[in-house]
Amino acid sequence: MVGLVVKNTGSWYQVKTDMGELFECKIKGHFRMQEIRSTNPIAVGDYVEFEKNDDGTAMIHAISDRKNYIVRRSSNLSKHSQILAANLDLVTLVVTINYPETSTVFIDRFLATAEAYRVPACIVFNKIDRYSESEMEYLVGLENLYHLLRYPVFKISALLSENIEELITFLSGKTTLFSGNSGVGKSTLINAIAPHSLAKTGEISSYHNKGMHTTTFSEMFELLSGGHIIDTPGIKGFGTIDMEVAEIGHYFKEIFEFSKDCKFANCTHVHEPDCAVLHAVDKQYISTSRYQSYLSVLKDCNEGKYR
Repeated sequence: MVGLVVKNTGSWYQVKTDMGELFECKIKGHFRMQEIRSTNPIAVGDYVEFEKNDDGTAMIHAISDRKNYIVRRSSNLSKHSQILAANLDLVTLVVTINYPETSTVFIDRFLATAEAYRVPACIVFNKIDRYSESEMEYLVGLENLYHLLRYPVFKISALLSENIEELITFLSGKTTLFSGNSGVGKSTLINAIAPHSLAKTGEISSYHNKGMHTTTFSEMFELLSGGHIIDTPGIKGFGTIDMEVAEIGHYFKEIFEFSKDCKFANCTHVHEPDCAVLHAVDKQYISTSRYQSYLSVLKDCNEGKYR
């Protein structure tokens, strides 16, 4: 039998057939050797072949080729990756200016990873109903920055369903991964755009102004307008992986464009003479925040953190 993986609880995979049947599946041990440095060989969004057992469960014995996938560094195993989802049309990063704050380094690491795995990305700024005037000004500044980089940007309030329809229209017909820091309102947003999903929501820790994990596994939900969304556990950091030093600049759109005019083909854009990227940063053609994010990823790779 063939089906789509719609839920991953760590040890079990829920697989849905074209007829709408759901099967609780496990995988054979050899799968664990097929994904290099991955903690999960199968992800939500994968199409798999499986056989039913007499007790009503099933065993996955084959996985179909993926059109793409996206990974992050495993939080506990720095040399291993975690496949967040497979066969995606879009990745959506849910961001908050405050309650809790999402750093620009986190945003840029996520976008660079999406570029590396050739998955289109968009940004959703949530909780606009809560921000002060200065926070809204900062949000508009970030909106302008990422618009210039050709990333679709949405400003919403999931709690009040403000500007939700525009986002639903954009997501229609796509298989979209939702990701973001814990506490940014991702589950509240999913409930707003897919009310039948009943995604679990949680509170914010006021002491640290950080989110509390409410999703402990990845799960796919259908959109009434067509398409699917994949909810993933909230994450506190986004570690990039499998990036070569010479390639990092390729995953920052503006750095890649300016780097074509650098004197040296292997320029790292840190100290070299006649570096077009450094010149662009100095002239503010490249934002300081984006350049600092680039240096952050470069530092990780130079230290061999992900090898």
